[in-house]
Amino acid sequence: MNTAHYHLPGLFEFFELYKIFLPLFYEHRNWFYDWCDIGSIYGAPEGSLWGGGRTSFGNADENDVLALMNEFGISARLTFSNSLLKKEHLADKKCNRLCALFEKAQTQSGVIVYSDLLGEYLQTNYPNLYLVSSTTKVLTNYEDFCSELNRDDFKYVVPDFRLNKAFEKLSGLTQAQKDKVEFLCNECCNFACSERKVCYENVSRKNLGENVSDYKCTAPDGAGGYRFSKAMKNSGFIGINDIQSTYLPCGFSNFKIEGRGLGSAMVFEFLLYYMTRPEHILEVREAVYLDSMLDLF
Repeated sequence: MNTAHYHLPGLFEFFELYKIFLPLFYEHRNWFYDWCDIGSIYGAPEGSLWGGGRTSFGNADENDVLALMNEFGISARLTFSNSLLKKEHLADKKCNRLCALFEKAQTQSGVIVYSDLLGEYLQTNYPNLYLVSSTTKVLTNYEDFCSELNRDDFKYVVPDFRLNKAFEKLSGLTQAQKDKVEFLCNECCNFACSERKVCYENVSRKNLGENVSDYKCTAPDGAGGYRFSKAMKNSGFIGINDIQSTYLPCGFSNFKIEGRGLGSAMVFEFLLYYMTRPEHILEVREAVYLDSMLDLF
């Protein structure tokens, strides 16, 4: 059976949580499922012009973040999935500095992108960074998704969560294609939503400094915000039993956990559910909750 590689949220946003969780994961490996590991941690610091997907609030020091990733040999991914970038935005000093820094990581870093303009710029100027095609492209059409998989410039492609259960089509992919697929597991958005691109575009405008109001979700259950219990009922939800019994045996191995816009307590619940053996959940909870340096609430 393949190993499930989890791609976790909050590289900068939940740095304090990972400072505690990562030593637990590697020092007490028997507390966690042996069929999974950490493929990467993704995110962007506050005020990233190239940022997209979510408005980042991460303020951890970039050198401290890189040091933590180097310590545990984890790939860092910069989430630069702004969909509205223009040529003049490519000169942004902060985002270029981050790319230059993380290109030097001991374990290869990547960048999650929407814009082909940015992707080409990164390939030219920071060739040691790999590229991930962002779920913000909302690739719901299977043929479009396959075309994205066949692009040599992307190491991974994250389809829209509504393709998660298209097993008849997904099973026909080659192994090379399957190795590039990164499923978004825990999306809470209404399965019938037709405004995801508009929602993501609103975030892109905010990151570019435009004075726009917050996007108001019009889905019937949109006002309630994110609930993991609600996400578990979503038609596109991928749980640990799905990963073990369906996706890994079929040859898929990359799974993205969303949550950059949530609090550290919620993200910790994801780590407990997706990675922690039930008989050791209390020990992991105690180790994290009783750490006086971390405030989860």
